[in-house]
Amino acid sequence: MINFFTFPSILSFLACVLTGVLYAWILYRKNKHLSKVLTYTLGLFRAVTITLICWLLFAPLFKKLSYTPEKPIIILAHDNSLSISQIKAAGFDEQAYQKNMQKLAAELSSKYEVRTYSFSDSVKSVLDFTNRGRLSNGSALISQLNNELLNRNIGAVIIASDGIFNRGGNPLYDLKQLKAPVYTIALGDTIPKKDVVIANINYNDLVYLDNEFTLDIQVQAFQASGETAQLSVLENGVKVKTENVNFNSNSFTKNIPIKLNAHKIGIQKYTIAISAVKNEITTKNNTQTIFVEVIDARQKILLAAAAPHPDIATLKHAIEQNKHYEVTVALADDLAQVKLNAYNLAILYQLPALNNTASNFIDRARSAKIALWYILGTQSNTGKFNEIQEMVKMSQSGNTVQEIFPYVNPTFSLFNLDATAIKQLGEYDPLLAPFGALTANVDYSAVLNQKIGKVTTPTPMLFFVNSNEKKTGFLIGEGLWKWKLEEAKEAQNIPLLDELVSKTLQYLTVKDDKRKFKVYASKATFDESEPIILNANLYNDAYEPVNSAEVEVKIRAANGKLFNYVFSKLGTAYRLDAGNLPEGNYSYVATTNLGDKHYSATGAFYINALITEYQQTTANHQLLYTMAHQNNGKMFMPSNLLFLADELAKNDQIKTITYEDRTYEELINFKWLFGLILILLSMEWFLRKRNGEI
Repeated sequence: MINFFTFPSILSFLACVLTGVLYAWILYRKNKHLSKVLTYTLGLFRAVTITLICWLLFAPLFKKLSYTPEKPIIILAHDNSLSISQIKAAGFDEQAYQKNMQKLAAELSSKYEVRTYSFSDSVKSVLDFTNRGRLSNGSALISQLNNELLNRNIGAVIIASDGIFNRGGNPLYDLKQLKAPVYTIALGDTIPKKDVVIANINYNDLVYLDNEFTLDIQVQAFQASGETAQLSVLENGVKVKTENVNFNSNSFTKNIPIKLNAHKIGIQKYTIAISAVKNEITTKNNTQTIFVEVIDARQKILLAAAAPHPDIATLKHAIEQNKHYEVTVALADDLAQVKLNAYNLAILYQLPALNNTASNFIDRARSAKIALWYILGTQSNTGKFNEIQEMVKMSQSGNTVQEIFPYVNPTFSLFNLDATAIKQLGEYDPLLAPFGALTANVDYSAVLNQKIGKVTTPTPMLFFVNSNEKKTGFLIGEGLWKWKLEEAKEAQNIPLLDELVSKTLQYLTVKDDKRKFKVYASKATFDESEPIILNANLYNDAYEPVNSAEVEVKIRAANGKLFNYVFSKLGTAYRLDAGNLPEGNYSYVATTNLGDKHYSATGAFYINALITEYQQTTANHQLLYTMAHQNNGKMFMPSNLLFLADELAKNDQIKTITYEDRTYEELINFKWLFGLILILLSMEWFLRKRNGEI
């Protein structure tokens, strides 16, 4: 519908009419040859023509109205999770329920727009009654409805469920966003059944070798008062712990701590099971499997010196603050028996010494494939030090010593230090070092530089060198024990010395991964419903990331079944989404070729079976009632669900909404006006021609 009669349009139209009439009057007022009727007819044609032409020149805007009716949208959603088919109320006819749901959808479609959904661990836009979903996520359903039907005419939401939502938030709060009445169909059984459940297991999925760790197991039992079950823990299939559990009530809950020892490196599989009781409704929730990764993160540190010194006790104490480090002190004659290959790092405190003690040990330390940390002091043999390595040279004249103060190198970036603790350095006593010039022949990274008196110098004090894939640390100066005493003066002081030692050891002992082809899973264990994600990186000889080559991977299940995939290229790396796989242990072998070189990488991951749907076997109809009541709806039982059609018909809120659409158009868009003008001009020309006026 087009509205021409707005006030500006009327005024402009009247002006155009006046112009057309005036033009026709001037043209035909003195004509004596035409009859009066013909003169008025021609004048009318000319007046209308001029009026339309002027009206087009003004080009006014006209309001166009259109009306679009929208039927109410009825949402019909079914909970398609495992618990719906596994835990049924007495007398529940599953086939009749499914037929009635289909019948309800068809009946409502004659009057409303019906959208059907099934939800579990995912949401599907169709009624699916297979009931295979391993989770029940009501929030995901509401979120999808909000995304798809924002600002639409939602008449009502009908949800058929047992009220057990074990993933996502509580849909009770999310439903308010839809601003529509909610009707629920109560499935499942509210009568508690005899059942024993491993409800939850709290544990750390990463533990250290030979450490003790605890599994905090929550056991629940329903309608099993007076009975006894055995709780057992199996490590890689071997039973390692058992404990009897006595159920003293029909609603029993108990947390049972089980202490275990991590005695084997790698990912260990632990199965926690509780024996079934007589007439138990299901035993699928009696067992849970978890995976714990055991790593040997402890680094063995050798603290070697020619003679006792207070600094040695200070260093030993600082190292022991980190439980991941195990320190051994070796002095003088003990150095000959030390097996260096058993250590990750050797601290050579003032070695080589002035008395040239343990020169054989120094040679063995240099040739061993371990990191070294040299600490030079007043008892160091600088000449011998210059001979055994070429990275740093120390020129010393005589046996003189000097005091050097520390200050933090602002450009250091290998690790971070506490900003507050750094300020304490200004109060620390100086260290004593051999007097002489220090020269570094290779690139280094300095944590601390030397300050002589009040003069800051670029000469390093604590610094690192990474040469020939071997890390080496250097500390110039002895007297660390004074720093420890300084920190002990004030209770609020931060133990900066402990932090310096710990982070120095961490940097020196961490080995860089120089493999040119790496493949790794995004996590060690996946849930059964999660997609399996593998990542890969490939490097050329310059150690630049490339992905020009194709990467293939074979994933093998524990039963021998083989899955073949090809990685997708992502940026300069590779990524594979292998989708969902059944529960169990899996290993993989990835291969690729870059130039004439062949690379391969292996790994493993584990997929946990989801038993969440069996953790709660009693339906929560109270939640379903609250969902309906708080959203102006009602709860129905499955046998009465067809009455929903009458209930919706009686709800005055559910009605068709008509939307008015207003648009404005220019007169020039109406092509029929040009046709009318052409017809009028043609008729006027024809009549004038016939009567000899042209």
